[in-house]
Amino acid sequence: MSSTSSNSNKVNVPEARAALEQFKYEVANEIGVPLKKGYNGDLTSAQNGYVGGYMVKKMIEAQEKLMAEKK
Repeated sequence: MSSTSSNSNKVNVPEARAALEQFKYEVANEIGVPLKKGYNGDLTSAQNGYVGGYMVKKMIEAQEKLMAEKK
């Protein structure tokens, strides 16, 4: 294993960072997870996982719609 650490939360398009952050809070609100700016150590790993998983689901749906429109 490498001695350097890597962050799996790296944003590949830095210009999208603010939009992704806003999207995270919108998704959390939509699914009822009390995510707040700053420290969220009081949330369970399941709650955090729901937010991330639902974000991915919504991003895939959006991309599928774009792809379908191009056909």
